[in-house]
Amino acid sequence: MLDLISIGDATLDTFVKIQDASVMCTLEKEMCMLCLNYADKIPIIRLDQKVAGNACNVAVGGARLDLKTAFYSIIGSDDIGKRITRAMKTEGVSLKYLEIDKGKPSNYSVVLNYKGERTILVYHHPRRYRLPKLEPSRWLYYTSIGANHEQLESALVKYLKNTHPRPKLGFNPGTHQLRKGLARIRDVLRMTTVVFLNKEEAEGLVGRVGDIKTLLHRVKETGPEIVVITDGGNGSFVHNNGECYCMPVFPIQVVEKTGAGDSFAIGFIGALAHGHPLNEALRWGTANSASVIAKIGPQAGLLTQAGIKQVIQKYQRIKPRKI
Repeated sequence: MLDLISIGDATLDTFVKIQDASVMCTLEKEMCMLCLNYADKIPIIRLDQKVAGNACNVAVGGARLDLKTAFYSIIGSDDIGKRITRAMKTEGVSLKYLEIDKGKPSNYSVVLNYKGERTILVYHHPRRYRLPKLEPSRWLYYTSIGANHEQLESALVKYLKNTHPRPKLGFNPGTHQLRKGLARIRDVLRMTTVVFLNKEEAEGLVGRVGDIKTLLHRVKETGPEIVVITDGGNGSFVHNNGECYCMPVFPIQVVEKTGAGDSFAIGFIGALAHGHPLNEALRWGTANSASVIAKIGPQAGLLTQAGIKQVIQKYQRIKPRKI
């Protein structure tokens, strides 16, 4: 039996660090724009390329946490696809469910890194997603995927309803899923063990409702058993069994934020999969995320169990608190 099957897209990310830019925000500082001089040549400070994609990041993170992990995605038959395959094999992730879209390109992203924050330009090649016949697994993780994913989503819900014992589901909806609106993903949410959203995604799903505790309750009402909302430097927040908790961030030097949410999610799930309680899962997620944003790219900082325990020990005074 597998411990985790991660479902979603993979990509190659090109990280471009720039300094000749500016940021313009509204008075409330809720909406900000990255501004570059139009029709100008913008110098690049640093350039890196990394295999990435939410599901890919989670699969690698799961393997490093000693979870027997497989990965479902569709990649192109180009050099990027070969690079993704090599990277996953190196990490010990099973590729038995990976599909090759012959003659088609793989997904690609450009990540603009300005003062530690990232703006991502994303290309998803059109695919025909179909859920493969899955072997038993304790956890499934469903995340960002391209358009035309409805058939896969329906099959996933059917699989969960008809599989006994039912796998636990971690769900982090991506842009295409969220743009469909709450009504279109409600069936998945009702089957979800843990949903992971950042604050902006949560508000986009259920509306702006005031304080974070109310937001947690509103998302909980959509169906998931446990709700996790991350809010950057303000930390993470969880709703479970009618109680809400806040977990502060660990004080580290931010280098680049891509993969912060993925690393938190797999740290959280990894802790639960290894039998730890919810409060410890929050600390695992926070430790993993802190390590990732201290490096460039979403996978370089993903930790082992020993690494997570070392970070938690370093910041042992920082713990979740009830809100």
